[in-house]
Amino acid sequence: MTSSAPRVDDRFVDLHSHSTASDGALPPADVVRAAHRARLTALALTDHDTLDGVAEARRVGAELGVRVVAGVELSAHEGDTEVHVLGLHLSRTEEIERSLAAFRAARLTRADRIVHRLNSIGVPLTIAAVMEQAAGGAVGRPHVARAMIAEGWARDSRDAFDRYLGFGKPAYVDKPKLDLPEAIALIHRAGGLAIMAHPGSAGTRARVEQLASLGMDGVEVKHPSHSGDDVTRLGALVDHYRMVPSGGSDWHGASEGMRTLGNQRVPAGWLERQDQRVRERADQEKVA
Repeated sequence: MTSSAPRVDDRFVDLHSHSTASDGALPPADVVRAAHRARLTALALTDHDTLDGVAEARRVGAELGVRVVAGVELSAHEGDTEVHVLGLHLSRTEEIERSLAAFRAARLTRADRIVHRLNSIGVPLTIAAVMEQAAGGAVGRPHVARAMIAEGWARDSRDAFDRYLGFGKPAYVDKPKLDLPEAIALIHRAGGLAIMAHPGSAGTRARVEQLASLGMDGVEVKHPSHSGDDVTRLGALVDHYRMVPSGGSDWHGASEGMRTLGNQRVPAGWLERQDQRVRERADQEKVA
C-alpha cells in the first residue's frame, strides 16, 4: 500500500507575511486562506510591531489545517543603519506586547509629523485620511502613501516614496531607534527566535559571523530580493555558524510576482529546524 502523506520535499511554508494588522492589504484570516490555497503547510504572520492578527489567523488556520507561527517584524538600528528583524515562535508575549504597544504609539506620532510636513509643502492630507487607510492596524508610511494615492497626490506608492516619504525626502521623519542587541533580547525573552530579515548581498561571511556573535538565531535565506547567489551563500553560512535558515515572500496581500505568498518555496524542513532550536533553548532555560 502506498502512503498518501506528502514527502518532506513536497511540503512548503512561508515564514514572512503581513496583514491589515500592519501594512498588509488583507485581514489575517484571508492571509491564512491564501496560504491554504497555495498548499502551504505553515505560515508565519509577521506584522510590523504587532501580534494583533495572530489569534484570528490561528483560528482560521486550525479550521484549514495550516499551522500559524506567531511572529513580528521589528525595525532595529545599528548606528544610523536600519535593519529588520523577524521574531518567530513567540510564546511568552506579555513583555513584548508592552514594548510593541509603545512602538505603535511612536508610529502614530511619526505619522502625525509626516502629515504636518506634507501640509507644510502644500499637500493638504489629514491624519484622519491616513488612519482610515490603516483601519486600526499599526500605522506606517505605506498607509500615508495609500492616502496620498486616494486623494490624487501620488500616482502610486513608488511615486509617494520617491517624491515625499523616502529617506531624505521632504516629508521623511525618522523613527525612534531600537538597538539591534535589544531587539534580539526582546525576542528571546518572548521565547522566540531572532531572524535577520532579507540581508541580501550585505549578508557576507563577516556579517553573518557578527550576527551569530550577537545572538541572532538565524537568517532569512530565501526572500524575493535575494539573488540565486545570495540564497546559496546565506544557506552555507547559516549551516557553518550553526544558525537556522528561514524564508518567505514578505507578502503584503497582492499578487506581486515573487512576493506572492508561497512563491519562495521554503522547505518545511527549515521550520522543523527552527522548532528544534526552540526546544533546545527551552531545555537550556529549564537547566539554568
